Amino acid sequence: MQKFKAVLIITLTNLLICISVFAQLPQKISYQALIRDNNNDLVTNRLMGMQINIRKGNIKGPVVYTETQTPTTDANGLVSIQIGGNDDFNMIDWPAGSYFIETRIAIIPPYTTYTITGTSQLLSVPYSLHSKTAEHAKTTEKFTSVRKLGEEYLGGIIFYLYIGSDGEQHGLVVSKTETNAYWQSSLSLVNADRTDDGYYNTERMINSPAKTWITGLGTGWYLPSIDELYLLWDNRFHVDKTLRAIGSAGFARRGYYWSSTETSLSTACSISFSAGIVESLSSKGLNYYFVRAVRAF
Repeated sequence: MQKFKAVLIITLTNLLICISVFAQLPQKISYQALIRDNNNDLVTNRLMGMQINIRKGNIKGPVVYTETQTPTTDANGLVSIQIGGNDDFNMIDWPAGSYFIETRIAIIPPYTTYTITGTSQLLSVPYSLHSKTAEHAKTTEKFTSVRKLGEEYLGGIIFYLYIGSDGEQHGLVVSKTETNAYWQSSLSLVNADRTDDGYYNTERMINSPAKTWITGLGTGWYLPSIDELYLLWDNRFHVDKTLRAIGSAGFARRGYYWSSTETSLSTACSISFSAGIVESLSSKGLNYYFVRAVRAF
């Protein structure tokens, strides 16, 4: 019997970006995961069972929501599902703290014995769901009137916005320029393993041509984590419009971009900007990929 494994990096796409408080909120999250077998080959067009748990506080916190589905991977090995849409999901108290999504996968019929588990923090969903309450009406107005996607800010271009726990607007900007570089020239494991915190990862990177280029941009810039890089890919429309307007080069349509998320001594995560596919086993010292820096505000 062939065994399968899920890529350890879970990519999340938030469909609930900027909604009016008076609109009917679609209480769902769009979720994608890339599935590979033991030979690192993509598992395509295959049915599998998934159990999705949302945990509060940390990756081992109490489960506040759970559901099961039986999706099928596509021709690129991607599983794409919608999470939520029922009363239990709508009862989650998003302002009460941080939340993590745990995915368990079963590959043997009847698809109820889950043998593969991955967990990632939810970063952007809470803002959209917060806005369903009257308490956040003024915050939503502030969000839509201060900064906007595609705006030049802090030496870069805004590609992501959200309301933090402090009630203030925050976001991420991407550099106006890019380069090509190796992730690491002398291979070593540096424990840059966070999927949601590129600053943490970049601080730990050593012998890295990619980091050297980013450091030259000044204080505050870092190589995005895989989740941050996916947010950049998902919102590239806004950035490319601004890059074109100011005469700078847009994203490479057929290129791979490095993230700062490390997966082993010799590999790290990247994303193909032609298809938005996450590659978790790109060679640090052999793959000469594109590099864009980001910074938070």
